[in-house]
Amino acid sequence: MIEERYDEERFEFGEAVRVTRNVRNDGTYPGREIGDLLIRRGSVGHVIEVGTFLQDQVIYTVHFLDHGKMIGCRAEELISADAPWNPSRFEFRDKVRCNRDLPTADGVIASGTEGEVLKILREREPLLYHVRFPGKTMQVPEIVLDPADPANFREPEE
Repeated sequence: MIEERYDEERFEFGEAVRVTRNVRNDGTYPGREIGDLLIRRGSVGHVIEVGTFLQDQVIYTVHFLDHGKMIGCRAEELISADAPWNPSRFEFRDKVRCNRDLPTADGVIASGTEGEVLKILREREPLLYHVRFPGKTMQVPEIVLDPADPANFREPEE
């Protein structure tokens, strides 16, 4: 029995795609330090190759012509360039703090509680996030979140 993968052949050669999260060097981009920002979320490029990594991950080589870079991206990092794009202040794995008390079915998550962004729901207005707070994951609007470390937080470019 052949098992189908959800991301196989998701994007076609030449298709315009948008990267949904900042892409940093994981050590595979030559001439840059590990952790260096390679491309900002929201940037549009074109698929020039589809390959695999470790035989189980589909990797799309995307040419970001405006930035002069070709970067390998996973399917979950890409959407069609024609898909609605709702920019977000935070991204996956960002540390955030709630700026007001958040009522829950079994209590309250107090203002100032730190959490981590797990997912961004861009299809909605207002933009929503899945945030993991201690002991609870909640879906919350962007307006109730602030950076956990404001001194080191960089606001996204408009």
